[in-house]
Amino acid sequence: MGQGQQHKVSTSLAGAVSEEISASLAPVDAELERRYPGDPGTRQPVHTVYVPGDAFAADTVRTWGDQALELLDEHAPDAASFAAVLGLSDELAGPVHARVRAKLEREPIEDLRVDFEDGYHGKDEDQDAARAARLIAEAYENGTAAPYMGIRMKCMEVPVRDRGIRTLDIFLTGLMEAGGLPEGLVLTLPKVTYPEQVSAMVRLLEEFEKARGIEPGRIGFEIQIETSQSILATDGTATVARMIQAAEGRATGLHYGTFDYSACLGVSAAYQASDHPAADHAKAIMQVAAAGTGVRVSDGSTNVLPVGTTAKVHDAWRLHYGLTRRALARAYYQGWDMHPGHIPTRYAAVFAFYREGFEQAAARLARYVNRAGGDVMDEPATAKALSGYLLRGLDCGALDMGEVARLTGLTRADLEGFAAPRRGDLTVSAK
Repeated sequence: MGQGQQHKVSTSLAGAVSEEISASLAPVDAELERRYPGDPGTRQPVHTVYVPGDAFAADTVRTWGDQALELLDEHAPDAASFAAVLGLSDELAGPVHARVRAKLEREPIEDLRVDFEDGYHGKDEDQDAARAARLIAEAYENGTAAPYMGIRMKCMEVPVRDRGIRTLDIFLTGLMEAGGLPEGLVLTLPKVTYPEQVSAMVRLLEEFEKARGIEPGRIGFEIQIETSQSILATDGTATVARMIQAAEGRATGLHYGTFDYSACLGVSAAYQASDHPAADHAKAIMQVAAAGTGVRVSDGSTNVLPVGTTAKVHDAWRLHYGLTRRALARAYYQGWDMHPGHIPTRYAAVFAFYREGFEQAAARLARYVNRAGGDVMDEPATAKALSGYLLRGLDCGALDMGEVARLTGLTRADLEGFAAPRRGDLTVSAK
């Protein structure tokens, strides 16, 4: 045959075969769409700060930022000294230090949880819950709120169940009476051991939505993984996967509880840390269970505080920075911070993570989009990962859209399209 002449293509199966297979798989197709909708495409905060309900105040967000800046000025007053503590390259030292300071001045906390569980020691929980609702509503109204705010209630176990339900009711009712639920509202349910406790939380929120005339499904919540039973059930199944399904679409995150989980497994206090093998095992199971469901995974925290002498602060900073970088490399893009002094190293680790890999990621994505080839053969799934990486860097302030657009030739909408393809689109080539 001459060049360009097409060959005749033959098949052996009747058209009805494909139709019959599609019909037989229709329930599976629907199940995939329901159970694995993919990432929601919204911003994920890089951390959660938790503040006891009796200590939370109107100026907490700003106070934490100011205290973090004071620590930075006292113990690492310039880019060179901060970089020397953390081992940052000369290339990263200036940009990271400048962006950390700007972040502490502009948006020191991305996600704040007013705590009514382990960290709470107040004498009047009713009043503290009502006050938390009032202050959070005012913060969103006057523009001083963190992007995400909410409470951690007590768990669903018998000794504290009624107290937890009452606190949640007071808090949500207070928000409604102050003008409605803010977009950044986040609730955390701690110490979950059985999927039935998640179902109980769902029922509780359903009843609140009915009582206040709220759109069904509006209120979501995080599940805190702090017990061995939340990872492995008595029948050997992965409990956390069942918990996600029990949430009926309301679960927004799985948060690892470093110290409760470690203690549950008998880990000595000196070795309770987010990089312990027991922690890695739990978080790996959480990560696999959550993949594709739209539920995000958060790492835990360190209880080593950057206080005292400069040498002690530097040691604590190095530990926190290293743990944060370790978590980022393992795709845990969020963690918990316990002290204002943790915020500088949280942002330093996050900004360094995105800035040091930014140019390579942008170049790879640009080659993929333009079908330019290169020394790495990238696929749609890689384009998804590269776009997600750049978007997370943009959301936290590590990157600017101008520099991303300059190196990729893409808009934010383009990045979002690659980062959240529809099911089946991962097999489609670049445009």
